[in-house]
Amino acid sequence: MEVEKIELATGFQISRIIKGGWQLSQGHSQGVNNDPVEDMFAFAEAGINTFDCADIYTGVEELIGKFLTERKRRLGSNSDIKVLTKFVPDYDDLASMDKNYVQKIIDRSLQRLGQERLDMVQFSWWTYDVPRWVETAHWLQELQQDGKINLISATNFNTASTKDMVDAGIKLSTLQVQYSLLDNRPENYLIDLCKKEGMYLLCYGTVAGGFFSKRWLGASEPNAPFENRSLVKYKLMIDEFGGWELFQQLLVALNTIADKHDVDLTNVASRYILDRSSVGGIIIGARTIAHLGSNMKVFSFQLDQNDNTLIDKVLSQRKGPPGDVFDIERIKEGPHGAIMKYNLNQQQA
Repeated sequence: MEVEKIELATGFQISRIIKGGWQLSQGHSQGVNNDPVEDMFAFAEAGINTFDCADIYTGVEELIGKFLTERKRRLGSNSDIKVLTKFVPDYDDLASMDKNYVQKIIDRSLQRLGQERLDMVQFSWWTYDVPRWVETAHWLQELQQDGKINLISATNFNTASTKDMVDAGIKLSTLQVQYSLLDNRPENYLIDLCKKEGMYLLCYGTVAGGFFSKRWLGASEPNAPFENRSLVKYKLMIDEFGGWELFQQLLVALNTIADKHDVDLTNVASRYILDRSSVGGIIIGARTIAHLGSNMKVFSFQLDQNDNTLIDKVLSQRKGPPGDVFDIERIKEGPHGAIMKYNLNQQQA
């Protein structure tokens, strides 16, 4: 089956499934014996030519850099591969950082990835209490003009702060945000801005860290401690959505649709978001190629009106999450903010 592609800018095409890198970072990949570089070759061969990473994902930019070097050696070119990294200044540095700080981190990403120009930099900002994100975005724009960055994008900004950058003349190609059957906050305000400005959403959390799988259908509600922070994060989102009982109703609906189309429950959750307005692609976290074949099934079917009606009947009962994109996660003392790590660039210095 052919992987769907989308053009984000002239000559800049990505696969609509993006291989996420967070699960490859140190602290998330223990016990995985697969060669991650060879796994990247498998994804690229299957048509998934887009890889997501970040300056703060320890070791991941280096791994992708090794893949790019080896692939160019074997095939002679990486022109089809797109690497979407992030610039995530540390929380404690937001008030004092300057352009040299930004350039140092961008140069480090260039070195790690072995690129002369970064394909995309997705800009993140921890707190609006430090109102310097527009100023910082302009520094990224200057580095773009210097040829160090191709596309500038943003991640986890709400609608008002995104509009601040757009109104200041920052051209944003995409916004990476959490968007899933559990979390519809982009629909509240952000998608309207995307339509107006021609921006696309790149969506994480679409499979809720693995909660959208048959493994959890009919299962008892899990309790802490969880295996990793991802499960903590998305169990909190299930609670925001309406709790375990409503989540089970959603899994039943998704499983019914999956059986009808001979695909996996996970594929149905993914396909639903891929079909939403302004969605460019979804980021699938994958430590290995174990689920590559299953992930590809998302391109083998389409949801019909009956499928969407069945899903929407459950979604009409949702309780939350409330507000705009990433707003509840910005409350440092709250349950969502408490699981964040805020100064990871410091730790890598």
